Amino acid sequence: MAQAPDFKKLAVIGCGSMGGGMAQLFAENGLHVSLSDPSDQAIDYIMQQAQKIGIDGRIHKHKVHHGDKFPDYKSLCESLGSPKLFVFSLPHGTVGDAVLEGLMPYLEKGDIILDCANEHWENTERRQGKCVVRGIRYIGCGVSGGYQAARRGPSMCPGSDDESLDIVLPLLRKVAAKDARGRACVGKAGLGGAGHYVKMIHNGIEHGMMSAISEAWGIMNWGLGMDNEEVGATFGKWNQDGGLRGTFLIDITAKISTMKDPKSNDEYVLNTVVDKVVQDVCGEEGTGVWSNEEAVAQHIPAPTLTTSHFLRLASADRGQRARAQQTFGGDWPAQKLDVQDKAQFLEDLRMAVYTSCLAAFVQGLNIIESADRTNKWYINYTEVLQIWRAGCIIQADGIEELIRPIMEGYQEVQKKGDSMNMLFHQHVAKELKSGMQPLKKVVLKAIEGDHVIPALGATLDYLKYSTSLDLPTQMTEAQLDYFGKHMYDKKGDPDTADPVMGKYHFEWKPA
Repeated sequence: MAQAPDFKKLAVIGCGSMGGGMAQLFAENGLHVSLSDPSDQAIDYIMQQAQKIGIDGRIHKHKVHHGDKFPDYKSLCESLGSPKLFVFSLPHGTVGDAVLEGLMPYLEKGDIILDCANEHWENTERRQGKCVVRGIRYIGCGVSGGYQAARRGPSMCPGSDDESLDIVLPLLRKVAAKDARGRACVGKAGLGGAGHYVKMIHNGIEHGMMSAISEAWGIMNWGLGMDNEEVGATFGKWNQDGGLRGTFLIDITAKISTMKDPKSNDEYVLNTVVDKVVQDVCGEEGTGVWSNEEAVAQHIPAPTLTTSHFLRLASADRGQRARAQQTFGGDWPAQKLDVQDKAQFLEDLRMAVYTSCLAAFVQGLNIIESADRTNKWYINYTEVLQIWRAGCIIQADGIEELIRPIMEGYQEVQKKGDSMNMLFHQHVAKELKSGMQPLKKVVLKAIEGDHVIPALGATLDYLKYSTSLDLPTQMTEAQLDYFGKHMYDKKGDPDTADPVMGKYHFEWKPA
């Protein structure tokens, strides 16, 4: 195990809301932090915030000279100790490449780059390959929890070789979020780009959960006519016990529902928000796109995640929706629902949301496991669950406690060459099965009332087709054989465990 240095200094490159928050967090923990960002305004804001809390003596501004090709980081590098430690908080893509090129002339063997951006894992591994030949340690570290957590203690998901992780983990444990038992929400995710990959799928799970919860909010608001206070109280109750207990997104939904703006005559802030999610389309957030691409690339059905993303895409372009609405001569306004027993329906709705959130975890972890097998990252799944235990957006105590025993036994599953697919595990299957009837009731009622419920509806279908041996794809297989001679298997023959090409072809129509 490498000796972990007692870091006294580090540099933060990229001083937006996340980088700025982490800079102050590191300074509060005794480090001298050198800042670098093209925006003087961003750095000055951090300096002002640091002065307010008395840590300005440990935060230092560095002006970077921009050369013909790449920025010149000489003075920034000279401000650091040995080994030099850099924290990236940059937009994904080419910006990180340019910064790395600018740093290269001043980097020495043993220097460390901790890339805390929402970077694509393939970029991370490409940069790791470039750095390793120079003896430079490049760690892809997913950071979750939003800008508030970046400031107070985020969930951190680092991936690289064991030696590099051993060097930085003592520092990261100081600043990372802590769970209810005081344990740091950081650990070794795995080798290579595993840290950024796991964070990417975390965000896919997040999108599925957000959609299911938002769809439930819509049903309460438009279908049941509940006011903001009643909606907030309902979500608050859900967060206290049952499968949704300790769920960050449920908690903030309760708070958002009842938050008032004192500057606007105590109007509910939520009531002023336009239904337009643009982050995926604007390129500000790439992980939603990538997680869906990965689901397809890994051949893993993840409809709770993917359909939620499609809703966000439709949501983003409100102008297109307005034109389509005009062409259709109107829209499909959500109707008031005819519910005889409101309390029972709300319980069904709670179970529907819980089932969808649990399904999002199942789907996301199935994607991670498939990629892990392909890339040989040797992901530590119990560490991943600890990383997700607090400080992150998908924190969900009830779900985490359900699936932890499965994760803890995963090494034995690996030895047998078996799959971790949680649909195979009795405790998870029991929870999902118990949620299917309430979910079906909610979906049927919502469809009757023209409510938008893509995640809830997709979860119901997912549970049906993932556990069924009689699918309409029987016809699809015949169609493929008809026009493409793609072959098929016959009923009555022994089933193959893996997806392999069939043995039979029927000459449906001579060439």
